[in-house]
Amino acid sequence: MRRSEECTFVAVDGTQIFYRYWPALPGVDDRAVILLHRGHEHSGRLLHVVEELNLPEHSMFAWDARGHGRSPGRRGYAPSVGTLVKDLDMFVRHVVTTRGIPIENISLVAQSVGSVLAAAWAHDYAPRIRSMILAAPAFQIKLYAPFARRALSLLHKLIGDFTVQSYVKANYLTHDPERISTFRSDQLITRSISVKILLELDETAERVVADAQAIQVPTQVLISGADWVVRKEPQIEFFRRLGSPIKEMHELKNFYHDTLGENDRHLAIDKAREFILTRFAGPGSLLDADTKGATKEEFDRLSRPLPPWSPRAIAFLAMKAGLKGGGRLSNGIRIGQETGFDSGSTLDYIYRDRASGRTALGKAIDRLYLNSIGWRGIRIRKQHLEQLLIRTIEELRTGGLPIRIVDIAAGHGRYVLDAMKTHADDDSVLLRDYDAVNVREGNVSIATRGMDKVARFENGNAFDRDSLAAIWPRMTIGVVSGLYELFPGNAELRESLAGLSDAIEPNGYLIYTGQPWHPQIEFIARTLSSHRDHTSWIMRRRTQGELDELVEAAGFRKIDQLTDDWGIFTVSLAQRCEAPPC
Repeated sequence: MRRSEECTFVAVDGTQIFYRYWPALPGVDDRAVILLHRGHEHSGRLLHVVEELNLPEHSMFAWDARGHGRSPGRRGYAPSVGTLVKDLDMFVRHVVTTRGIPIENISLVAQSVGSVLAAAWAHDYAPRIRSMILAAPAFQIKLYAPFARRALSLLHKLIGDFTVQSYVKANYLTHDPERISTFRSDQLITRSISVKILLELDETAERVVADAQAIQVPTQVLISGADWVVRKEPQIEFFRRLGSPIKEMHELKNFYHDTLGENDRHLAIDKAREFILTRFAGPGSLLDADTKGATKEEFDRLSRPLPPWSPRAIAFLAMKAGLKGGGRLSNGIRIGQETGFDSGSTLDYIYRDRASGRTALGKAIDRLYLNSIGWRGIRIRKQHLEQLLIRTIEELRTGGLPIRIVDIAAGHGRYVLDAMKTHADDDSVLLRDYDAVNVREGNVSIATRGMDKVARFENGNAFDRDSLAAIWPRMTIGVVSGLYELFPGNAELRESLAGLSDAIEPNGYLIYTGQPWHPQIEFIARTLSSHRDHTSWIMRRRTQGELDELVEAAGFRKIDQLTDDWGIFTVSLAQRCEAPPC
């Protein structure tokens, strides 16, 4: 029997998450498997998997997700599913930094709800792990009561969050008598779940299945053929859409939901073991994803006009007419129509988040506009930008290094200036933008804040490599936010990133944003205008894996990422390598 150590790691909000660690054989310590338990359960229920995988040359890790087992928190609850996904990101980073195991040598084995978290992490954070095994992923839970999901959603809106008890009995999980008995007697089983988390799991799973083509991690899907708990149709659809060229799916007939705890579980565990051992070939390159692949096909489709008398075309025309009428009353919509919905002026208005307009009706329309999911995500992106910027500034100060910041497409510069509320006289902030309006308004913001001695705003092209490379002295922090999402091609991004690499000191930092997913991408393309010649605002989504690879090719090594709970906007932190490539 492999002996385990009991440990904790610190989540992003300071929560101490419990996990078990089984060291590899002495002298073999560069590979790892991380195990994620089902909903309601904990790491103690995975002890048999550690033994039966029979991978003594791999270190093994298994957590108790927050609100489960021996981890703290209200039972069956987390602030959001996004928090749980970030917990997983922090767990893997903890394994990498404390055990010295390269992320490229880590495999993930997850069950049920754990599989949803793993798939969401693979989608949103694009980790370069070795492989991922998803057993009975809970992409759609079977709720047998009629209209149960709608009823829970309505009650949640009316009365707020509450908990429900799991309907699943032990004998519907497995045929194994011992597993049934221990499930019934285990005092650490969490039988309740927050309705908020239940509904968010459903939304997250739907999003991940719909955009599975963004996932490049080699993946094995194990389907339980007689599952009473989750539906297999979304699992099959996920596999069909999966973007990784290395993937396999196996349906295990007569298996109940506890795939890795069934009577004949050796059938599943042997397949997982084989997949882990044979997956030491890296994923293909995404540097040319702007010329082929799912996001290019989506961009081309959105660029084509709809048939003029089709129901969809009529519906979008009606929406455009509604926005035109709303612009007469709502100040936010009016600014978007005048300057472009992706302009610096629009973003500055969104950041302020103060509804205004003509008459009470105009203010009400403006509040609905400001509360749309995309703009809520933009405001969270600003918070994440400031969070990473402040953290990076503090690290540089602690190391006695100068604070020299450049933002190459700063808009009005609000988030950088907000992050620099306290500054030293020798700090330096250079804000650049191509739009003269943004330069003018940015200089006003600098003067209003009394930052004339440390900050300046100038006109500059974010895609002019020579112009960026000529910035002197070299910067210690580079920022590029909300820019690359607006340009479909990768050639200009590579020029921009190469210029930033030249402009940033070795071991300096780059903070960059991405938009790997957006639930309103067609609505935006068909109804909203861009600041560029007021043409349609058509975006090619760039997956996180593609964006990270572009950044790495320019000589940066990614070290952290923050993502909103909907997986729309990401903010990443990378460090410039001393001698690119990293």
